Amino acid sequence: MSEYFNTQALSLSKSFADAAFKANTLALESLERITSLQFKTLENNVTAAASFFSEAAEARDFDDLKTVWPKGVNLVKETAEKLYANSQEVFGISVKTGEALGQLAKGSFELANDSIKKQTTEFTNKVNAATKKAAK
Repeated sequence: MSEYFNTQALSLSKSFADAAFKANTLALESLERITSLQFKTLENNVTAAASFFSEAAEARDFDDLKTVWPKGVNLVKETAEKLYANSQEVFGISVKTGEALGQLAKGSFELANDSIKKQTTEFTNKVNAATKKAAK
């Protein structure tokens, strides 16, 4: 009888360990994509800001500042738009990862449930057979 419990526990432990490994892999891949995306956006924003500030530093009079001012406003606008687009993409990656993790968990629980049902049915059949044999 304890063999069935040990087998069941070992089977469940193995399936949950496999699911945890897959979940960890999914999470790390998602983190890698998000980090890469964030660094590319940061690099682009820093490059644009450095270019703007180098141009603004060359301004010597009020007329030069008049030409730099619209470029600064445009830089702020473009940076905000890029950050918003980046946040939307990060959110999309997070949602897809969450859905994949949910499907993985669902599959793991269904597999564990089927395994338990199968082992319980086998055990019940053996107990019933032994009871009938003992009753004769």
